[in-house]
Amino acid sequence: MNRIDGRTPNELRKVKITKNYIKHAEGSCLIEFGETRVICTASIEENVPPFLRNSGTGWVTAEYGMLPRSTLTRIKRDKAAESGRTHEIQRLIGRSLRAVVDMAQLKERTVKIDCDVIQADGGTRTASITGGFVALALALKKIKKQGLITKIPLTDYVAAVSVGILGDTALLDLNYHEDSKADIDMNVVMVSQGRFIEVQGTAERNSFSKKQMDGLLTLAQNGIEELMMIQKKTLGELDI
Repeated sequence: MNRIDGRTPNELRKVKITKNYIKHAEGSCLIEFGETRVICTASIEENVPPFLRNSGTGWVTAEYGMLPRSTLTRIKRDKAAESGRTHEIQRLIGRSLRAVVDMAQLKERTVKIDCDVIQADGGTRTASITGGFVALALALKKIKKQGLITKIPLTDYVAAVSVGILGDTALLDLNYHEDSKADIDMNVVMVSQGRFIEVQGTAERNSFSKKQMDGLLTLAQNGIEELMMIQKKTLGELDI
């Protein structure tokens, strides 16, 4: 199958991570998956939500948004912020990042991850998770350097990618053109030990078999391993 951008079915788009993209944030990056571009920032606050006060543990949460002209037509700001899709993606990003943070070592601090899509061409939520981890790690490295913590409170790397089936072909890292036409699409979030945090899979037209699902998960795992290599190259030594 010939993909619109010339990639092979099992090939990621060109992925680029520019760290420290935002001057004032404790951690930040611009992550690019082909034409999809997301700015991820991490802000650390010396407090926690009320349900965690005096618990000795911290919290990680996320917000996600799309700029008005990140898509083909303008998105109204308040409409985008209030949509069910936005809330779903925010929860997904938060869950994914909390899964690799030792909250006891973080102590009573909150890390807020903001993921702002400046250009969308499919895979914005998976790019947000992959870039969000980089921003989070950079922020934690910074406060360790400042002496606020003695160890970076991360237990693993986390990254995410989309996969799907278009026609009879399984594809890695779908762009918008492919995602809008796919028979099956799936978002997969994993840690580096080959374990899953979340799998979101949907048959848009016909149902799919376990064999097809297993094939997509293997394809996603291979892509995520590549993404983690890029994360590690960007971040340097994390000692996790």
